[in-house]
Amino acid sequence: MKRISKTTAAVTIGLLLGCAVPLCAQPATEPVNLTLQDAIRLTFERNLDLKVELYNPAMAEADIRRSLGIYNPLLTLGADYNRSNSNNSFNFIPVKVDQLTANAGVSKLLPTGGTVGATANSAWISNSSSYYTDGVNLTVSQPLLKNFGREATELVINVARFGKEGAIDRFKTRLSDTVAQVRNDYFKLYNLREALAVKRTSLALANKILDETRGRVKAGVLPAMEILNAEFGAATREKDVIDAERAVRDQMDVLRLSLQLPATGDIAVVDEPTRESYPVNEDEALKQALGSRPELAAQRATVEIDDLQQRVARNRTLPDLSLNANVGVGGFDPRFVQGLTNTAIAKDPNWGVGLQFSYPLGNDAAKNDYIKSKLTLEQARTQLHSLESGIANDVKATIRLLGTSYKQIEVTSRGRAYAEDRLRAFQKKNAVGLATTKDVLDVENDLVTAKGNQIQALVDYNNAITQLWRVTGAILERQGIKVSERQADPLYERAK
Repeated sequence: MKRISKTTAAVTIGLLLGCAVPLCAQPATEPVNLTLQDAIRLTFERNLDLKVELYNPAMAEADIRRSLGIYNPLLTLGADYNRSNSNNSFNFIPVKVDQLTANAGVSKLLPTGGTVGATANSAWISNSSSYYTDGVNLTVSQPLLKNFGREATELVINVARFGKEGAIDRFKTRLSDTVAQVRNDYFKLYNLREALAVKRTSLALANKILDETRGRVKAGVLPAMEILNAEFGAATREKDVIDAERAVRDQMDVLRLSLQLPATGDIAVVDEPTRESYPVNEDEALKQALGSRPELAAQRATVEIDDLQQRVARNRTLPDLSLNANVGVGGFDPRFVQGLTNTAIAKDPNWGVGLQFSYPLGNDAAKNDYIKSKLTLEQARTQLHSLESGIANDVKATIRLLGTSYKQIEVTSRGRAYAEDRLRAFQKKNAVGLATTKDVLDVENDLVTAKGNQIQALVDYNNAITQLWRVTGAILERQGIKVSERQADPLYERAK
């Protein structure tokens, strides 16, 4: 009974020492039980870095709407008054001329690159006599070579659309990275909490050994030197507990920041890392990565933009040949109403058609713009190939990491079992005087290391699974996250 009471006292002292650190000094609050799925959901909903990234596709939507404005009709209104003096052609007597003119017009760009417009004007002219002149004209101008066609006309619109696709893909990339990081942070907190539990157990055992050593020294079984070894072992382990608790608190703050959780209450991880084997087919993983990685989609959008700009640049090396046509009616009369009537009945029709040709000799500017666009396209395609090669290498490396990590779980489990057996053996030796207190503490320290290796191996394996999902582009699907092309549109609508 005496030994049992000492053991109980040692455990009690160990727990008291364990609580004599900052973690137990905090006010008691209800812990936040956090599942992994809840952590992922909160990341998608609250993470500030993701919200910052989401503004880019919203601004890209504004670029699209702005670019579509090239098709907005252009309304023009004008009025002016002029007074001039002119000589009579017969007697060279100066004649004063007053002219008041008002005009209105509307024009619109066509998808073919041409423009169509209509203008109406009315003027009052006073010299030796007064009369009114009115007219309505319809004009059309259409490029036939340079700048002809929808592709050249809508270049800025299409670039903006591809730009938004790229912005969404970059958001997906940032989201994938963030989800992967939150998974790793979640399992890291699990790792640190388990490591803290191991160190607390180690401290309790060290205090038990210290208590027993004091009793045996007092009984004259052991030399007083053994107390110093036991006290040093207990103090070292107490420091380890303090450091471990600080690491747990730091990691909880990391999760709070990512998930925007209130800074109250401890975070308790609910889900444990999986131990199940994760089979992978390398060919299928490579195929999925090349088809699903958002970085590749963003780079392909860049290639599309450069290819479009290269085609338009080639078109702009052509001569500028435009077809211009106009048709109109007019009328004039001393009476204003009659002038309008003459215009309405097309009393004085007019029309015209013509071609306008221009071409800069040498055309160096357009030619070098085209050459530059070709080089830019080749560069983008090379970057795409480089990215594909890098992703393929990442997939292969991650598959190897996954296999190695899974094997480490079994190896570290055996190492822990061996360390436990070894500790029991040294405790028996110590009881009969064949091992010193320092020997027992050293062996127990090896057990702490073995337990930590086992926990770390399990976490590393789950992190390897996360990394595989990340490099194959499957992490968002695996976590049930869907990102639409209109993900950022509410931000645009809210800013209108």
